[in-house]
Amino acid sequence: MFAVWYEKNGSAAEVMKTGELPDPEPAAGEVRVRLYASAVNPSDVKARAGSRPIRWPKLIPNSDGAGVIDRVGAGVTTHKAGDRVWTYNGQWDRAFGTSAQYIALPAALAVPLPAGLNWEQGACLGIPVMTAHRCLFADGPLNGKTVMVTGGAGVVAHYAIQLAKWAGAAKVITTASSDAKAAHARAAGADLVINYRTEDVAGRVRAECGGVDRIVDVDFGRNLPVSKAIINPFGAITCYASTSVPAPQFPYNDLLRLNVSVRPVFVYTMSDEAKRQAHADIARWLNDAKPVFTIAERYRLTEVIAAHRAVERGEKIGQVILNID
Repeated sequence: MFAVWYEKNGSAAEVMKTGELPDPEPAAGEVRVRLYASAVNPSDVKARAGSRPIRWPKLIPNSDGAGVIDRVGAGVTTHKAGDRVWTYNGQWDRAFGTSAQYIALPAALAVPLPAGLNWEQGACLGIPVMTAHRCLFADGPLNGKTVMVTGGAGVVAHYAIQLAKWAGAAKVITTASSDAKAAHARAAGADLVINYRTEDVAGRVRAECGGVDRIVDVDFGRNLPVSKAIINPFGAITCYASTSVPAPQFPYNDLLRLNVSVRPVFVYTMSDEAKRQAHADIARWLNDAKPVFTIAERYRLTEVIAAHRAVERGEKIGQVILNID
């Protein structure tokens, strides 16, 4: 099979190689997927740069993709050859991810892809949508709740806004840093967009609705002063990153008085039951709603270095996709 791989951490241009590798074979409990699209997520780029040590001679990057199952391993009864699927966690704790023509992975990580979605859209569904789902629903239903999604132009936020509206949230508030990003958040369904560079976010939220019941946060430490000022009693702050302030000082007494839950979310290691619930809810959302997928840039598999650089620049609005011939 044609594939991308690296053997050491470093810059994309320095370490990434393309060429032929042996086709994988599905082990017991696994399926093999002929991939047609792969998404490049920030976690994939960070892993290549060195956030995770390499434990194998070769590592094929990327966790998310979409394609068709062409072989099933022993004991697999839930899938069959010919099934269209989207995949996620493909490279977590495994050597070979989705930047290749084929991937073999546990059957539970290959999720049915509705006929109405194309391969690029399927590749978008993995880590970002799973993360958005867990952040929103880990603490119960959203019907009638007020939800704050920080960084509304981000990929996870893009889906969190859509899922929250689908699930019956009364109001979805988000933040952005430019008019273009605000427009992107509104296109996803946000009811109110606040420019965090020019406005008092906490003051605006309190003026608009008094407070929020759920916060889905892209940068927990940096946003904590605002979060503690706007979260309602018995609310929940869920966070999937804390890049700016990795070790924030925790305002225990402020949150104690409110009986607030604080929940870090890391999809790679979340429970099997949480994953199954996410699969079911995402399937209903895809069927009930008209999800908006935004592809910022598209590349061929041979252009993987440019794709990784596009993610590293951090200027894109939407997802970066590798199309696999």
